[in-house]
Amino acid sequence: MITITLEHPVQEELATLHARHTAAMHEDTPPESIHMLPADALAAPGIAFFVMREAGAPVGMGAIKRIDARHAEIKSMHVLVELRGRGLARMMLGHLITEARAAGYARLSLETGSQGSFAPARALYLSAGFLECPPFEGYKPDPNSTFMTLAI
Repeated sequence: MITITLEHPVQEELATLHARHTAAMHEDTPPESIHMLPADALAAPGIAFFVMREAGAPVGMGAIKRIDARHAEIKSMHVLVELRGRGLARMMLGHLITEARAAGYARLSLETGSQGSFAPARALYLSAGFLECPPFEGYKPDPNSTFMTLAI
């Protein structure tokens, strides 16, 4: 059984999930182009952090970061690589969109990589209705970044 719940991002049992996400981000992205937040930064006010669990074990995560009253950003969305292909990322994305809408946001944006390794993520976001957009909220143009947004 899969569950997705609002949780604190700094938990011992989430260390592997955060480490795997960090390693994936550093795999083929130059350090200056990595915009992920470490676990302690995900605990900041204005960020809702969600954990996906299967049979109680953490298998994915995602967060919504408030930009302003009507606009939020998806941060740190990750599903363990060995569990991909089961629709878990789509499930997490749907949950984040639903939570953002319930919180009163009208727009949800994200930054993801432009490298080939991020093609499945970009395809997922496009299939959910996200469109490419210019950099937002402090981001700058970067050949390693793709910016996307969705009116919700």
